Amino acid sequence: MIKYILSALILGVATGYLNNSFGSFIANYWVSEYLFMLVLVMLLFVMGFTFGLDKGAMIKMKKAGLKILVFPFAIALGSVLGGLVGGYLLGINVVGSIAVSSGFGWYTLTGPLAGRFFGAEFGALGFSANFLRELLTILATPLIVKVDKHMPVAFGGATTMDTTLPVIVRYCGSEMLITAFSSGFILSLLAPITITAISTLA
Repeated sequence: MIKYILSALILGVATGYLNNSFGSFIANYWVSEYLFMLVLVMLLFVMGFTFGLDKGAMIKMKKAGLKILVFPFAIALGSVLGGLVGGYLLGINVVGSIAVSSGFGWYTLTGPLAGRFFGAEFGALGFSANFLRELLTILATPLIVKVDKHMPVAFGGATTMDTTLPVIVRYCGSEMLITAFSSGFILSLLAPITITAISTLA
């Protein structure tokens, strides 16, 4: 599956580049605002349909109850601590480093927010670090799932709600769908609040 994902990514980059190089036949806003949203909605529908078909997954979700909420907060705490350690090791603004890691993989949000609060350098860092988190989740999931099936969800952070969800379900099983989706959803809600709150410490 990974080879198909990488092929699609490379093809998309090449198509976008050629589109911009030859007069922008397809408007960028149309792709980002409409086509992306349509594909994402279809993706979530298919994932939900697959989950609904799995009676065993529904039973496990009911048994988990509120325990399912503990996981995303543990991921958030780990990300914050990772930003703290990373900031000290790299010798950069520690508060800015924590803010960047508090994007939880949501690079389109973290880049602008970090840039606004900490300057252009941290804006670029916020975008690239969180983009790499998403990309590494896609590439590493087939390997790290052998250690523990929850690891890909922790790696993905906020992206497990959408972009990395198909890979996680493919390799971790449909029973992980609700865990991955709920974790990504909660982290997506926390990200802007956490980044903004941390910026007040600067």
